[in-house]
Amino acid sequence: MQLSYSFIIPVYNRPDEIKELLESFVIQDTKLSYEIVIIEDGSSISSDHVVNDYKEVLNIKYLSKKNTGPGDSRNYGMTRASGNYFIILDSDCILPSHYVSVMNDTLLSRYVDCFGGPDAAHPSFSHLQKAINYSMTSFLTTGGIRGGTQQVDRFQPRSFNMGLSKKAFEASKGFGDIHPGEDPDLVLRLWSLGYKTSLISDAYVYHKRRISWSKFYTQVNKFGLVRPILNSWHPSSAKFTYWFPTFFLMGCLLSILLVILGWNLLFYLIIGYLGIIGTHASYTNKNISIGLLSIGATVVQFYGYGSGFLKSTIALRVFGKLPRKQFPHLFFK
Repeated sequence: MQLSYSFIIPVYNRPDEIKELLESFVIQDTKLSYEIVIIEDGSSISSDHVVNDYKEVLNIKYLSKKNTGPGDSRNYGMTRASGNYFIILDSDCILPSHYVSVMNDTLLSRYVDCFGGPDAAHPSFSHLQKAINYSMTSFLTTGGIRGGTQQVDRFQPRSFNMGLSKKAFEASKGFGDIHPGEDPDLVLRLWSLGYKTSLISDAYVYHKRRISWSKFYTQVNKFGLVRPILNSWHPSSAKFTYWFPTFFLMGCLLSILLVILGWNLLFYLIIGYLGIIGTHASYTNKNISIGLLSIGATVVQFYGYGSGFLKSTIALRVFGKLPRKQFPHLFFK
């Protein structure tokens, strides 16, 4: 099978991110031909002037549409792309120079209709970006839930760095209208259709996660709200590990009560766990400040995700609420 690639990149009001991403395409270490499809998703701040600066050095197709969310924008781009294999990226990613060559070499030697790659923190990222990256990817927090190097052929790709064949796209009809959660929903539907997914560990991206503490909380809280919805749609996908942030949150509340009653063991265990995270993050990033921020990021992540997961679970499973009516902000019309 002759592979022809189209990179699918939706963008919303972030021309600066598009500039950084396109610059990382310029420095790729391969001469392989590919198409870059940028979808302007109803932005009020257009990226057209940035795209025009790169049209002479990159093969870019620039599309503009009303705002319908990232999932529908990716579908829009894929239906208008010329390639037979789509590489889906978020606009806040930067590619290392080897990305295209590693991705292509791997698919030629070990083809799969859908792959995912990891995300990493670039040295230029702020301490907060590195701390959030750590909390989102570390095996000590929740980074292993969607599969890792030990689950190469059962990896759940995420749409910030995902490959999808045209054949699989057409069979699955692409992304749904839920957000976030549109990527695991797609992967689970692909599995049900018999398609395999895989991890290409060296096809990583630098995921900037331009985010503040409040935005990070909002993001992970939505992740928590979405997971029980996905579990109800795909019952076989439910895992006990998805409860971990909720159990951590409940454990923190219980530890406070126990301290009042004079029992400190649970409190010490929680402090010890957070201390391990801070130590490991400091060692990994070679920076104590990042380690301390990683403790904060982990607490925010667990509180946001855990409370959202519990709220959604109670609404859906105890009170029988319908997801679209109970959480309309999670769905694009």
